[in-house]
Amino acid sequence: MTATPLISLSIGGVAPLGARAAPSGIAKSAVHTPLALSRTGLAGDRQGDPVRHGGPEKAVHHYPFDHYDPWVSDLGSHPLLDGPGAFGENLSTSGLTEETVAVGDVFRLGTALVEVSQGRQPCWKLNERFGRTDMARLVQTTGRTGWYYRVLESGIVAPDDSLTLQERRAPDWTLARIWRTFYIDPLNRTELAGIAALDRLAEGWRNHAVRRIESNRVEDWTRRLSGSEPQA
Repeated sequence: MTATPLISLSIGGVAPLGARAAPSGIAKSAVHTPLALSRTGLAGDRQGDPVRHGGPEKAVHHYPFDHYDPWVSDLGSHPLLDGPGAFGENLSTSGLTEETVAVGDVFRLGTALVEVSQGRQPCWKLNERFGRTDMARLVQTTGRTGWYYRVLESGIVAPDDSLTLQERRAPDWTLARIWRTFYIDPLNRTELAGIAALDRLAEGWRNHAVRRIESNRVEDWTRRLSGSEPQA
């Protein structure tokens, strides 16, 4: 079975973020000792907004280190891009990306078992993190979003562990395919119907697809991406 070594394993507490001083757990630091992983996440990892972040469907955040060089090419040098952790990720690896990872992929991680539950929907806290008003929108438009896992079996995870693929439950539904439907071809009813029926996808994302089919309209992303209300 395919094994992908961790580059880093990171957690963080809640701290004020940016000029708004919004409580956030996006700033994470690499750990050097094993951690317990439960259905709600890694021991010691915290979220500033538990309504929108964390929880069983977003227990662990994975961001490919593969994206860092493209970000440097796009943005220029930035201290956050000197090493893993810029995007608030718990797991950093090289070799797994949204183009190859699918919803429902199951991995052994240490003694725990995790399953890909959804892609990341970037929010305005990335703007505060990077000091750019457009960072969340760039993450969304490039598709370099990262993804989340739900925890099927609790266990212990160490920094030198690997993600070992165990099962692919919906291999046709890569994260990139779902991203393209949500953000590039957002009213493709055939794809939306497939997403709505994808039982391994987090319920919130399935509901997004259902609402688009029923309303034939795309939701306004302004508040999520900028933190401000849509203009009237």
